Amino acid sequence: MVRVKVWQRRRPVVHQVTDAQPSLTADIGRREKVYFIQMGIRVICLILAAVLNVPWPVRALFVAGAIFLPYFAVIGANQPSRGVPSTFDSETPNQNEIPRHRREIGS
Repeated sequence: MVRVKVWQRRRPVVHQVTDAQPSLTADIGRREKVYFIQMGIRVICLILAAVLNVPWPVRALFVAGAIFLPYFAVIGANQPSRGVPSTFDSETPNQNEIPRHRREIGS
């Protein structure tokens, strides 16, 4: 027996613009997620440095991770996404710009 759907709800087609920057909300969400992951790794490093009985080079590595990870996490969280660079070309004149030979205002 073959089931035939008489009425099927279709999802709208979403077109993506590949050259567009991500929205501010998406960018902030991504940066927050990365920040919290890095801070989680920092907490794990701090706990491992305090709890594990390991040789000093390994403990120093955990302590270094607990000390330096916040710096890199904050720098990464404050840096906006590296999307597609703008297509602004300083060689191309602005169409709304007054031509160089007509910059003065006549009286």
